[in-house]
Amino acid sequence: MDALLEPIKAVARGKAWHWKLVACGGRDRAFRAFRSAVRAGDYAVVALLVDSEEPVSDTPSRHVARRDGWQLAFAQPDSIHMMVQVMETWLLADQDTLRGYYGARFRASALPSHADLEDLAKTDVERALALATSGTSKGAYHKIRHASEILASLDRDLVRQRCPHFKRMWDWLWSRLA
Repeated sequence: MDALLEPIKAVARGKAWHWKLVACGGRDRAFRAFRSAVRAGDYAVVALLVDSEEPVSDTPSRHVARRDGWQLAFAQPDSIHMMVQVMETWLLADQDTLRGYYGARFRASALPSHADLEDLAKTDVERALALATSGTSKGAYHKIRHASEILASLDRDLVRQRCPHFKRMWDWLWSRLA
């Protein structure tokens, strides 16, 4: 994730801002870490980024309040960001990078051609990635073994074009650096 956000990170470093991306594991742990960071007030910018796990029909802050019961009075509503419906949706946005990463026997035809990737259910995204990658020398997609390298290579412009919630987060982070 850090590599995917490198252009933003570089600008933050240029302003002598400390950049700290914290992978917290589960949703509730991420929320607790976010709440602690906001309340501590030690950072100029604090954001929460989690999988939506389902379609998002409202703002991200309302989505997590409804879905997870998170009370967000301590935070700015626009600091909540979603990977809709899962982070792997971003991977589907750049099929050329997936093809290059997995190489021979990658089955691009198994990936959805759906125009709005964020409409795809988590299970559909996971199934498509498994089918497309299972016959490759790297084996079926595995978040721990493969995601970091793929994220680092994604075409950010394609992800912004195909995943509106990624674009929202990207633009929000840039606006905080202005």
